[in-house]
Amino acid sequence: MSPRSASVNEELRRRSRERLLQAAVELVGEHGYEATTLGDIADRAGSARGLVSYYFPGKRQLVQSAVHRLMHRTLEEALEREPRTEDGRERLARAIDAILGLARDRPVLMRQHMAGLLQAEGFVQCPEQRRLAELLSDTVARYGAQNVSADYPMLRALLMGAVFAALVPGVPMPVPVLRAELFQRYGLDWEMGVPPEGDAELGAGLDDLSRFFATEEPPGTP
Repeated sequence: MSPRSASVNEELRRRSRERLLQAAVELVGEHGYEATTLGDIADRAGSARGLVSYYFPGKRQLVQSAVHRLMHRTLEEALEREPRTEDGRERLARAIDAILGLARDRPVLMRQHMAGLLQAEGFVQCPEQRRLAELLSDTVARYGAQNVSADYPMLRALLMGAVFAALVPGVPMPVPVLRAELFQRYGLDWEMGVPPEGDAELGAGLDDLSRFFATEEPPGTP
């Protein structure tokens, strides 16, 4: 049997990393951060436990990368869904709804994520986080911001504050109320994006995360 090419090996490594990211999102969403071990994640991903440290220096970095992947792919999907649009106000509305939707639909996962951001490591600089930042920055630019470098951090802070408010145990604020406040701040019409009454239609297949993680083996893999 001839050895695999470098490109095939690289693709296999990429798929292995994808499986770990997907497993981390699933398990933390099901059981919480503390109850999920790196061994659990490796087992769910079908990977050797020692392989986790090859890709990630620790559990916090793995989980934060995994959640940022879910966030940027959710945002990407929302921005590009049909009917596609270049209208900056509509795209900002979709972005707000995408992030608030994660707080509503995956409260355990997002609560753990917010708590992790308050740890000493803060934001983990990884490809997933950078892609999320690029998408939000582009959204702000298309909205018509005159100073994207200042307006993007403000949007990020407002979204993080809204997610936090939606997830505070015992005193959560309703997502529609938070949505209304953000829409008013940015001058967006309520009918833009995905109004709350339209959530059910887009929520189909909520438990299937596979579309966000490319885990299939490449053709010709033994």
